[in-house]
Amino acid sequence: MSIKAFIDHNYRHFNAAVVKDAAQGYVKHLEQGGKMMLTMAGAMSTAELGISLAEMIRQDKVHAISCTGANLEEDIFNLVAHDEYVRIPHYRELTAEQEQELLNKGLNRVTDTCIPEHSAFRRVEKPLLELYKKAEKEGARYFPYEYMYQLIRTGALKDHYQIDPKDSWLVAAAEKDLPIWTPGWEDSTMGNIFVSHIWKKEIGTFNIMKSGLEAMHKLVDWYLKTSSESAIGFFQIGGGIAGDFIICVVPLIEQDIKGSCRCWEYFCQISDSTTSFGSYSGAVPNEKITWGKILPSTPRYMIESDASIVAPLIFSYVLESCDKHYKATKELVSSSVRKNQA
Repeated sequence: MSIKAFIDHNYRHFNAAVVKDAAQGYVKHLEQGGKMMLTMAGAMSTAELGISLAEMIRQDKVHAISCTGANLEEDIFNLVAHDEYVRIPHYRELTAEQEQELLNKGLNRVTDTCIPEHSAFRRVEKPLLELYKKAEKEGARYFPYEYMYQLIRTGALKDHYQIDPKDSWLVAAAEKDLPIWTPGWEDSTMGNIFVSHIWKKEIGTFNIMKSGLEAMHKLVDWYLKTSSESAIGFFQIGGGIAGDFIICVVPLIEQDIKGSCRCWEYFCQISDSTTSFGSYSGAVPNEKITWGKILPSTPRYMIESDASIVAPLIFSYVLESCDKHYKATKELVSSSVRKNQA
């Protein structure tokens, strides 16, 4: 039984039913010519979401991404240091002393997975520094994701790849030249290291890195151009700045610029944050109506579950559904051509 058939048959109630509804809504949105913005919080790259997300990007099921700086860099870390990661299945039982031992070994823990500092952080740091110096010399300025794309396209890390690049969502995004927003990039390891280069005077200016305000300006331009041609959906993994930064572009355009644009026309959030008063990351979608971000008519889904389990299921459902639709359309066209030839 395929994943789509399994979900269609078994996922009938409660959170499971919302998973199916959200997946079907995603498919409908794409079939009507819509585009999809994906936002990622949490540690999805270390959870190796790239295994399923990369194919979504390659098949044009995701058209833009907003993610934390950690997700941007951790996909690269996984690409070049995967075999040296250490999994800690019993992480819930670790003592404070055992956590210190991991640090002493250069292992930084993300839930059950330790990222090795030397083979991940330091392996990426050196070629990135060269790109920063090159930009400074040329008087050029880039967003964080553009430096990451340069890192991939120059092949500076290719000899260090430890996974199949097809399982890297960032490699797929670079191939498609997808726009990526990383609000709060300074809250990441590579963001911290960038500041250290400034402090040590290895780079002479912050100006080679485009700011968050410039990112918002770019988002306005992208949203206006894209929404003039297509409906745009919003698929949110987790809460926080990755989603909050992006979704407010609509009220920015309508209320602050005094312009006009379409609202987001599909909304889905996967979050295990407890919905409560003041818990913004766990706020239900209806709250966004009062901010002018979505409409009462917007299809909206709130899946209260673990995104590392749910997102790959939805992605598989979408890919399978769209593949069947593509094959059926192709067969219909071929049949029509055969009849005309006859």
